[in-house]
Amino acid sequence: MEFEVNGARRTVDVDGDPAAVEVVRDRLGLTGTKLVCAGGVCGACTIQVDGEPRVSCLTPAARLAGRSVTTVEGLSGHPVARAFAAEDALQCGYCTPGFIVGAAAFCDRWRAEHGTTPPGREQIAEALAGHLCRCGAYEGIHRAVAAACAGDHDTVPTDAAGRRTTAAARAEAPEKTGGSARYTTDLQPEGLLEGVIIRSPHAHAHVRSLEAGDLPLVPLLPPDGVVRYVGQPVAAVAAPDRAAARAAAARVVVDYEVLPAALDVRQARTGEGPLVYEDKAARKRAPGSGETPQLVPARWRGNLRGPSAMSKRPAAAVRRIQEARAKHPERVVEGVFTTAAQTHTPLEPHACLAHWAEGTLHIQVSTQSVKRVAELAAERFGVPVERVVARAVHVGGGFGCKMGLTSDVVAAVELARLHGAPVRVVLDRDEELTDGGYRPGTRIRLAMAADASGDLSALAMDADSDGGVSVGGSVAALARFMYGTAPRRLRDFDTVTHRPPGAPFRGPGGPTMCWALEQAVDEMAHRLGQDPIALRRRWDGNPKRQALYDWAAALPVWTGRRGGTGRYRRGVGVAAANWLYFLDPVTEVELTVEDGLVVARCAVQDMGTGSRTVLRRAVADALGLPEARVRAEVGRSDTVHGPTSGGSRTTPSLVPAAADAAARLREALGGSDVASRLDAAHGVRVTGRRPRDRRGYVTPFTLGGIAIGRGFTGSVQVAEVEVDTRLGRIRPLRVWSGVAAGRIHEDRLARSQCEGAVVQGIGYALFEERRADPVTGRVLTENLEDYRIPGIGDTPEITVHFHQEGFEHVPGGGVGLGEIATLPTAACLANAVHDATGWRPYDMPIRPDRLLEGLGT
Repeated sequence: MEFEVNGARRTVDVDGDPAAVEVVRDRLGLTGTKLVCAGGVCGACTIQVDGEPRVSCLTPAARLAGRSVTTVEGLSGHPVARAFAAEDALQCGYCTPGFIVGAAAFCDRWRAEHGTTPPGREQIAEALAGHLCRCGAYEGIHRAVAAACAGDHDTVPTDAAGRRTTAAARAEAPEKTGGSARYTTDLQPEGLLEGVIIRSPHAHAHVRSLEAGDLPLVPLLPPDGVVRYVGQPVAAVAAPDRAAARAAAARVVVDYEVLPAALDVRQARTGEGPLVYEDKAARKRAPGSGETPQLVPARWRGNLRGPSAMSKRPAAAVRRIQEARAKHPERVVEGVFTTAAQTHTPLEPHACLAHWAEGTLHIQVSTQSVKRVAELAAERFGVPVERVVARAVHVGGGFGCKMGLTSDVVAAVELARLHGAPVRVVLDRDEELTDGGYRPGTRIRLAMAADASGDLSALAMDADSDGGVSVGGSVAALARFMYGTAPRRLRDFDTVTHRPPGAPFRGPGGPTMCWALEQAVDEMAHRLGQDPIALRRRWDGNPKRQALYDWAAALPVWTGRRGGTGRYRRGVGVAAANWLYFLDPVTEVELTVEDGLVVARCAVQDMGTGSRTVLRRAVADALGLPEARVRAEVGRSDTVHGPTSGGSRTTPSLVPAAADAAARLREALGGSDVASRLDAAHGVRVTGRRPRDRRGYVTPFTLGGIAIGRGFTGSVQVAEVEVDTRLGRIRPLRVWSGVAAGRIHEDRLARSQCEGAVVQGIGYALFEERRADPVTGRVLTENLEDYRIPGIGDTPEITVHFHQEGFEHVPGGGVGLGEIATLPTAACLANAVHDATGWRPYDMPIRPDRLLEGLGT
């Protein structure tokens, strides 16, 4: 078959009726086109056929015969591509090529019809409705498309000497917008084998045997040979391509002794039912759904673990609530709040390419921690850590689920050792949605009492986390740190069942805790006849959030008219949150002068959060150099120690170490004018280390690369929604997000992070609901049609406000903000719905059927 691709004639063999995406990626090597959903839902594989956007996962390759095909690689000079880079319309970049291809077609049509009159948000959202961005970079995408249509990026920017320059906000933006960024899923070394994982079809079974004949096979079973959920890895095989690997996997015979399964969450909460973990040794192997899975000891009673408690004068809290119930019930707020499980859904699935060379293990992996993966791999596979090199040059999102030695890594490494060849294991979308991780669902029982003066008197919260076979829920514990020092009983339980494990997800436990606590505070404000912001300001002594309350109360939307009695009703809600300040205190940055440039290296990775750009800017500013003379290299474990991209610890770990390295380089070069000395300083190398905070840290030691610093970040959000009381639909109109995390080191990237955090919070509140078959335990929401994440049309206008004081004791003055920015969003929307309708949503997501039932319609 012959056709034109990006202006060049190409001929390919299409025997077997492959999809167009396979031909474009695998046979033509144009890997900017991404395969994500394989169902035409996400838009990542979009190409243009004769100028019209088409999803190539559903387009037969034969349909391209004689046609003109354009991929993102052919649009690198298009105004839309330049606009995406300049307006920071991307984060991890995995969805970016599809957006650019679709947006370029829209821009060309719009310009032909409307000239340089920019389109509105609704027109842009309608044009890009078939595209998804899990990072939530939609605000930047709106700006980029509008600017490109207005002609703002028609010309290539140049400097005073006429040389081409870049206006990109991110260091790697040209690669991501041009399609040349290579992710783990894009790599195809010579001799590559594709691995697939054989998974259990049973929720609970003992594997008696694995029969594979002469087929090389790698077992992936736990030591006791018991599988505990549908989809648990059992073994892995490899072949020259995925079709052959799947065929080989189908020939493997697994002899299962099927056992009774605990799938009823209500029964598990009583401690009854078939045991998930039969003994203490098995319980110790339980995966964790939080940052520190079993840090707080807790007893087990059957399938119920807990309580683990972070209480403060719990007996006094219970007594005060009981007395208030009897004497002043109007000052008591009680309720049972539930949340559904929220799946991480990074668009680049878990993926690993492994090969062994001269006794060294090389791993190319989609991970949030190259250093930690290398260390864990060395321990698991019995090699010295200096003989393991993990790389993650580009990572297509993570959000907390890619921080350990996951099954794709284990399978790829073992298969590579078995075959003596490079092996890549990439999870399909159904595998990702089944076994890739999720924020556990919860059931929260809350009681709150106020005293006669309207101050918080007591709080009680019991949180049951439903994380399948995983443990480590810390929802109630986080309520210890909000609203003063009133007595509180806070107890966390893990309800363990034979279902897949949860994993840490962007502020583990935080959005869930806020869902209950912030609605209760809102309800108390109504009971006491007080303004919800004024009550929070009164209860909350944190000076950073006090400043945010002042900002929120001054918003015109807060004091404006709202409500109504017709079909469409508007409401405004507010919610607040805090989050711990985490850091990696042993982070290092190495600076080397190479050919007149300063090269900054650190074993950190960039999953869209901007680590590469933050490192480059920090070094350039400290040395007084233009950014063009600094190159940041990240994503390799075989350099100086870097932080995990999790727990909002990356920037506050990286920036101070970079500043220290810059000071050492300046000293090594013998003066303040670094620029004039670089050409003669080739090979000079220094290593900087992160200085201690003034007054030290809360924890005297690190745990898993984390130390807890002094002070809390804060967030206050205000949301305006429109509720359709006939159809039960909730439309967020605007969200104002106030964040107090100290100095902002990269304003555009920080705003994008906060905007994306709000988008994920909207998904948590309104759409996302992981569901499983109650009889078999199989995950039913195994594709992006059934598991819905927010699209660009679901995104309101988002305004981000930074309060940049309060962390002067931290070198660099700023801390992480990726998690704090998402904590209050769901509760904020719920309070806005209550403001609009008078009905309070206790169950999340706030589905149309729930809203209509609550309104009695």
